[in-house]
This record gives sequence, structure tokens and C-alpha cells, in this order.
Amino acid sequence: MAAIHITDIEAAINWWRERSPSPDGLSACAEVRALAEVYGLMAYERASLVDEAALPAAALQAWLRWYASTPDAPCIAICSTSQGDAQCKGCGRSHDEVQHWPAYSPFEKRLVWRRITQEATAWRFNRYAERARQASGADHPAPESLVSPPAGRA
Repeated sequence: MAAIHITDIEAAINWWRERSPSPDGLSACAEVRALAEVYGLMAYERASLVDEAALPAAALQAWLRWYASTPDAPCIAICSTSQGDAQCKGCGRSHDEVQHWPAYSPFEKRLVWRRITQEATAWRFNRYAERARQASGADHPAPESLVSPPAGRA
């Protein structure tokens, strides 16, 4: 059985809080309450993982709805496993993880996502992230300045 990391429970809680905010500042939606119960037990037991089979149905459904809002695969279309690498330089997954990804459960996928995020060695997390930050800076003109008006118009 696969497990869910406490950070995913927390992310799901925050997603639901944003999606369905408290009307009075005191109450929480049913999804937040279901996930918060799991989160609280994990914190009390000092557990970082909860087995998917141990989740109450309401918490599982709330988590799966959050999961559906997240990116499925970490692929950035630079797959070095197809070139013989044991671990992809682009996304950080192993050859087996890349090959079997479509058959993985949401829980297995999230554990892989957590591992590659923690390692942060793949290009997804460094070279391309740095380029994205640079591209968003003042070194590029605003998009509207790149479009010139048609001839005869000003």
C-alpha cells in the first residue's frame, strides 16, 4: 500500500480552505474538517506518512479532489532515460518510474513527486526554474511593447 505524506494533507487542507473559505471565521467546510482530523492524528502520533487504507472515506475523497488539481507528471519533455540514463536529468524520476508512471496510483505518484522535490537535482528544479525567474525580470520588455501598430496607424 502507498502512503500520503503530511505535507500533502496540509496542502489539500489549504487548497480546500481557499476554495471554500469559512463564512464566519470559525467553521470549516466538511473537506477541511475531514482532512484536519487526519492531520491532527498524524501530528499527535508524530507520523509523517498515513497509509491510504487508513484514511476515512471523506478525507480520501477530499484528498483525491485536491490531487486532481495538481500536475500529474513532473516531465519537462527532456527525458534522458530514453538516452540510457538511470535517472532522468529533466524530471528526476528513475527509468522504472518513467516507464510505469501511467500505472501508478495517485499516492505512488505523490511520493515520487515528494522525493524529486526534496532532492531538487533535476533540471525541473534548477536550470529551468532559474531561467523562468530570469525571464520574469526586467531584462525582458513587456509583451505589448513587442507588437508594433499596423502601418498607417499610431
